[in-house]
Amino acid sequence: MTDRHVFEYALLRVVPRVERGECINAGVLVYCRAEAFVAARTHLDEARLLALDPGADVPGVRAALRAAEGVCAGGAAAGQAAGDDAGRRFRWLVAPRSTIVQPGPVHTGLTADPAAEADRLLELLVR
Repeated sequence: MTDRHVFEYALLRVVPRVERGECINAGVLVYCRAEAFVAARTHLDEARLLALDPGADVPGVRAALRAAEGVCAGGAAAGQAAGDDAGRRFRWLVAPRSTIVQPGPVHTGLTADPAAEADRLLELLVR
C-alpha cells in the first residue's frame, strides 16, 4: 500500500478586468508539507484571455505566471523568498492580492505523488 499525504492546492486565476468579475484558470499551486514539496503548473489560454479582454497584457500575465513558478522552484528564481521553506513560499503565493493574477481558495486532498497531483490538477482544472 502506498503512503498518501495531505496536500493543499489553489488555482491561479487571471482576472483581466476586476470590475467585471470574470476570470480564467491559468495555473495550480500544490503544497505537500510531508514531502517539503511546492510547485506551480501553469498554462495560459491566450484566446480565452483575449475573449474576456482584448486589451489584456498577455506578456505581463505570462511574466506573473513564470514568477509564481520561480517562487515555487526556490533558489535564485524565487527572489526574496529564496531562503524560505516550501510552506512559507506556498503561503506567500496564496495570500489574497489585487493583481491580474490572483490565487483562488486553498483546498486539500490526499496524494502519494505531489508532482503527479500538480500535473493532474492542471489538466483537470486549467486546460
